[in-house]
Amino acid sequence: MDKKTIHQLKRRKRALEQRMALLTPLMRGTVVELATTCGNRRCRCAQGDKHKKLYFSVSAKGKTRLIYLGKERATLARQYADNYKALAALIDEMTLINMNLLRENALE
Repeated sequence: MDKKTIHQLKRRKRALEQRMALLTPLMRGTVVELATTCGNRRCRCAQGDKHKKLYFSVSAKGKTRLIYLGKERATLARQYADNYKALAALIDEMTLINMNLLRENALE
């Protein structure tokens, strides 16, 4: 690998590090919509038109955990989950760059 390519990889690595620093707050998980019934026999949900509610879902230690979000917190939870996904993509790219730099003994 030539010096120009190594320099480009290092420059890209610095840019990724700067983007990584901006991706907080974050949470691993997904915003899901679940349909539920309230138990009132006269309610529309008893006829099949269930109430839709938003939850944040994450799997931890083999168990799925849910927290109720409501509409007001769903946007924020989606942003946190999107930040996590973006960070994971940056980490994948950073790994490939670091592997190439390590192969050339040019990490630092």
